[in-house]
Amino acid sequence: MPSVGPEAPGGNLEETVCRVCGRDDGTLLWDGYGAPQYVICDCCGIESGLGDDHLSKVRETRGYWVAAGARWDVPGRRPKDWDLLGQLSRIPTEWR
Repeated sequence: MPSVGPEAPGGNLEETVCRVCGRDDGTLLWDGYGAPQYVICDCCGIESGLGDDHLSKVRETRGYWVAAGARWDVPGRRPKDWDLLGQLSRIPTEWR
């Protein structure tokens, strides 16, 4: 599934990729106008719009999450073939 949707008026793009962990299950996290949808990521537990709106905070949260073992917030949603590094590689460039 793509990380961004169609371009909205004003040039902004929708986001479905978690800025912290790179999870993309197709859920809209940020709309095309830059407004958070306040969705909690099943993987890292961050809520879009709360702590993922500044690069330094995203990096800090990601660092703590990985250092603590990259545990899933909802373990039952973790795919059997989950690949942490593959998922992290899907983080949008501007949030790395």
